[in-house]
Amino acid sequence: MKAIIDIAPAGQVFDAALADLAAGGNADYVLSFESAHTLFSDITPARLDLLDALARLGPCDLDTLAKTTGRHEADVLTDSRRLIELGLIERGDDDRIQVPFETLEIRMTLAKAA
Repeated sequence: MKAIIDIAPAGQVFDAALADLAAGGNADYVLSFESAHTLFSDITPARLDLLDALARLGPCDLDTLAKTTGRHEADVLTDSRRLIELGLIERGDDDRIQVPFETLEIRMTLAKAA
């Protein structure tokens, strides 16, 4: 399974979701933002690095992730909480976190000239 992050106007997000449901659904996780600005305020370079490190490590605790990335545990905690809210990482029953996806795609449809 993969995570797809889309940058699309709000109306297009709902249209795409309805079309996807009509076609039988999609096994991929789709997260949509209305602009690149909103995307990159939530998915910062540090959070992308955290996702990458976590995917390489596999399920682990925050202390291990902080040591591996060379970041303060408080910052890793803040970023991991937001990534959990966004559905990009999961916390297991054992309190370890993990990336439940094999790949992450970021898509942006470019506007066409009239």
